[in-house]
Amino acid sequence: MKLTQEVQAQLLQASLGAREHSHSPYSGYAVGAALLDEQGRIHVGTNIENAAYPQGWCAEASALTAMVMAGGKRATAVLVTGPGPDVITPCGGCRQKLREFAGQDLLIIAGDPSGIKQQWTLGELLPFSFGPEHLTVSGVKK
Repeated sequence: MKLTQEVQAQLLQASLGAREHSHSPYSGYAVGAALLDEQGRIHVGTNIENAAYPQGWCAEASALTAMVMAGGKRATAVLVTGPGPDVITPCGGCRQKLREFAGQDLLIIAGDPSGIKQQWTLGELLPFSFGPEHLTVSGVKK
């Protein structure tokens, strides 16, 4: 999927804005995610850390929750921002969570406060993935 410069700029600003709401008192590493759904709507999320580390939420998972709660069914692009200068990508768990709502062609964009840094497809970051289409009962997709 090819995004216009305007949509990329909107996603970048939304993701950076989400970082401002990060609850990251332990790592100090604020992450924002802006997800574009099949209807062209943008949903945002941020990381929420927890003293019991495994209980925290990633920004991408938070954005997916916002999308589902707004009635979105499919992610078409996601832009993830960190503090920079290192390029960040969704963690392995979030790649699988994104896969639940997108195919291998999902556009994943990485950015930081200085702008967009790099982009990939989900297939490049999660090759040979397992998705909903692999689960069938008597030939009926769930």
